[in-house]
Amino acid sequence: MKYTKAYIPYKGYYSTPFCRWQGSFANENAIELGADVSKKFLAKKDIDVNQLDYLIFGNTIGQHHQFYSSSWAAAMLGATALPAIAISQACTTGTTCMNQAAMGIEQGLYTMPYVLTVDRCSNGPHTIWPNPKGPGGEVISENWNMDNFNADPNTGSKMVESAENVGKLGGFTKEECDELALLRYEQYQTALENDRAFQKRYMQPVDIKISKKKTISVEKDEGITPSTREGLSKLKPITPGGILSFGTQTHPADGNAGVLVTTKEKADEISEDATVTIQVIAYGYSRVQKAHMPAAPVPATRMALSNAGLSINDIKVIKTHNPFIVNDLFLAKEMNIDPKKFNNYGSSMIFGHPQGPTATRLIIEGIEETVMNGGGYFLWTGCAAGDCGAALILKVS
Repeated sequence: MKYTKAYIPYKGYYSTPFCRWQGSFANENAIELGADVSKKFLAKKDIDVNQLDYLIFGNTIGQHHQFYSSSWAAAMLGATALPAIAISQACTTGTTCMNQAAMGIEQGLYTMPYVLTVDRCSNGPHTIWPNPKGPGGEVISENWNMDNFNADPNTGSKMVESAENVGKLGGFTKEECDELALLRYEQYQTALENDRAFQKRYMQPVDIKISKKKTISVEKDEGITPSTREGLSKLKPITPGGILSFGTQTHPADGNAGVLVTTKEKADEISEDATVTIQVIAYGYSRVQKAHMPAAPVPATRMALSNAGLSINDIKVIKTHNPFIVNDLFLAKEMNIDPKKFNNYGSSMIFGHPQGPTATRLIIEGIEETVMNGGGYFLWTGCAAGDCGAALILKVS
């Protein structure tokens, strides 16, 4: 399906900095923090929250009061009558939330839904369930973060093992992984040039109260690991005999991001520059064979391109969620594109991965890059836990 009615106002979006887990956002409830930042963002844009007709809320790591996450977030925006829904799809949560908003616009169900995506990998929940039939009634327990990083219950495989499987499928070497990972770090550095001019196009500083008398302002990403060719070459593979080291994968993080999706008329009203039009064109999704998660963006991308009636050669800007560098190597090989020519200004492998808002931030960055390049088609694509993938195409005029 090709969309024709869904638009994003220019500058009708924000992302906070991403902080490596156990950093400045570690003790903040992600739902409360996301709602607080969004409320300030909407007020700064002079948008009456009562104009919103739906909240599409995305997160994946449980927070206190998770049961009420979406409706609670809507109320904290100051929109106590705003209906809301919660969506959780691991790394592609942000994209799927935006697609849900676009579908609603297309069908006439909504006129201006707000997409709010949040997550906090820090201090993740530890869940226990009663188990009266267990030995001595011993409970069943789960660490939401580490247990799921280390094993997909469907396959029994670690996420890094799924990446190694795709590395073998593509015939890649550790040297290729290291070379492209170094480039991704250098691309991120360009977003920091001229006093972070690129990031300041969309990034919303966050005030964190750390005591009764002290508040800090978090204005930029925290916990970025510097990369050098020599340093990457010295890192041993995580899996014996593998090709991926800690330097060629992402790190867990905390943050939030929001996007307004609306009709063309309302987008023109809200846009900071009415000469810039951002249209949602098409969405794609996929699920690949077991334990091959980083391969999933390829069929999702092909589906989105088919729905849009486009070829990969029509795309001007590409951003990917690349938890492992093999994501980008495999996408480039399968789609016959140069891996050095996408993910300008940064990617999640470098600035971190808070799950829910990861794709949202990448899409925001892609919009800004496409505007800077004079418009054109923009593609975001990425994988998600469970060997799933998603892709979204926007047209910037």
